[in-house]
Amino acid sequence: MRSRRGSTQIARRRTRKPRLALHLQVASRVAGVPPAAEVRRWARAALGRSGDITVRIVGTAEARILNRRYRGRDRATNVLAFPYASSRRAVQGDIVLCAPVIAREALAQGKALEAHFAHLTVHAVLHLQDHLHDRQRDAERMEALEKRLLAKLGYPDPYASAPG
Repeated sequence: MRSRRGSTQIARRRTRKPRLALHLQVASRVAGVPPAAEVRRWARAALGRSGDITVRIVGTAEARILNRRYRGRDRATNVLAFPYASSRRAVQGDIVLCAPVIAREALAQGKALEAHFAHLTVHAVLHLQDHLHDRQRDAERMEALEKRLLAKLGYPDPYASAPG
């Protein structure tokens, strides 16, 4: 590439932000469900590559059915992640967030509801990208990454003990 003065410039390689197609479905009437723009911001922060992700916010009945069907646990859970495809270039999957369970946990743990939704969204997006926490070492790595990402988003350490 030449400038007007004739000197050669080094072409800089642009780093692109990963593309995110996020589909939000809200099937819960619990108060405090985050707006789509926030869910998108949280997912984008955790996304290391482009993605096509559906986030479904559900009640306890649907979360219990899904948890029983796919994990063999007969109780509602806070978050489920269903990766469909993952490559170096893109990730596809579904995330299910159970609003009533998340609200109960936030209250019991002394956390802001928004911060807990942010944490579980980031956590699930990392799962879609093949991050696991089955072994201690993997759990430590994943937790450290979650803490860094949430700090960049302006949220406190989700693993710190509640004050008081």
